[in-house]
Amino acid sequence: MAKDKIAYVCSNCGQESTKWIGKCPNCGEWNTFKEIKVAGNTATSSILSSERFGGSAKQAAEMKPIRLKDIPYEDYPRIDLNDKELNRVLGGGLVPGSLILLGGEPGIGKSTLTLQTILNLPEYKILYVSGEESAHQLKMRARRLESRKEQSEKKDENVIILCETSLDKIIDHIQNVRPEIIIIDSIQTIHTDSVDSGPGSVSQVRECAATLLRISKSSGIPIILIGHINKEGTLAGPKILEHIVDTVIQFEGDQHYMYRILRSIKNRFGSTSELGIYEMRQDGLRQVNNPSEMLLAQDLSGLSGVAISSAIEGARPFLVETQALVSSAAYGTPQRAATGFDQRRLNMLLAVLEKRVGFKLMQKDVFINIAGGIRVTDLAMDLSIIAAVLSSNVDTPIEQGWCMAGEVGLSGEVRPVNRMEQRLAEAEKLGFTDIVIPRYNMQRIDKTKYNINLHPVRKVEEALRILFG
Repeated sequence: MAKDKIAYVCSNCGQESTKWIGKCPNCGEWNTFKEIKVAGNTATSSILSSERFGGSAKQAAEMKPIRLKDIPYEDYPRIDLNDKELNRVLGGGLVPGSLILLGGEPGIGKSTLTLQTILNLPEYKILYVSGEESAHQLKMRARRLESRKEQSEKKDENVIILCETSLDKIIDHIQNVRPEIIIIDSIQTIHTDSVDSGPGSVSQVRECAATLLRISKSSGIPIILIGHINKEGTLAGPKILEHIVDTVIQFEGDQHYMYRILRSIKNRFGSTSELGIYEMRQDGLRQVNNPSEMLLAQDLSGLSGVAISSAIEGARPFLVETQALVSSAAYGTPQRAATGFDQRRLNMLLAVLEKRVGFKLMQKDVFINIAGGIRVTDLAMDLSIIAAVLSSNVDTPIEQGWCMAGEVGLSGEVRPVNRMEQRLAEAEKLGFTDIVIPRYNMQRIDKTKYNINLHPVRKVEEALRILFG
């Protein structure tokens, strides 16, 4: 019997060490290293030597080195999940034999998204392992997600619910049921007897995930793990598993808003630049095919402090409404607050406005909000942030039908941004008539392809002169 080894793992970033360290050298956090016992191969070897997984384990033991050019190339047939947003984030569908981690804050809608997806796959036998909810609770949620009872009963036929937290018993049920897709909700509740610690600990999560990875690779069954994280990301779960799983997708959004964003953080079978957008409703999550329409208000005429930016998040263009409020500081120190935007970059843009343009904002409060409750990291938002701040400061609205895209540098110059053609096409599709863009981007744009007026600028002063006269 293999002897257990002692290791130390940072619960914040997953950094490993042979001894305890007060400060993590990777993420810089203090007192995050936890002691774990690395169990021997007794549990997993018994699993792989079973009737179902024995063939693959034997083949793996007889594997020999092979030249790269001699390896046959074939594209894996993906499983269509009947969800355009989820298929886009996964890279085209679910790959057989893949291990996927779906992470997010508690209550964000991970279980709802997973259950809604498997109910739309009546042709596949699916094993749903629930360690948090009872079978009756899952039945109630499934009824809420379905509009018609007849359709629900037809879709529920191949969905098998298992309320179990013991990994050894779950493996026995997998061998008996022989499912085509497995859902584990959630990985923090699963435990194995080979590790002497409670469920949710670092050692339990790592051992259970490693065992499920071997099962997935040896049997070809795709497994989706659901993991909870808090706002700091310090819970032992997704951060520990990121290097084990094939794909990590993050489900995020403000619980007070109805929109959710699905991002791909790691994907061995596709791009990580895609994202999906959902709207949380009473009957489940609805796919948002055109996010620009949901992020724009119906009527912006006569409203100061509002600017529209043509942004790109991942590989997807959409128009975002930027709101700003500038008022006199009621206290000694002016307040700077940003929702959905980097506050440090806001401070930099306000310094550019004061130093390069000449607007004094030292004694004024500045509040920034990105409409819709989403968080945008595109640098092309800089121009709209400055325009919205100035519009609120002078209480002058921007004309309707205008949008902008451009990065602002420390010298007050408007720097070029990527994928300008996609930004122009999205703005033109939504009926915008004018757009302010960096002058450098004009070199690669064919004006005859667009029916929108282009206003190239080189400095922030030029953009503000065009917008406000």
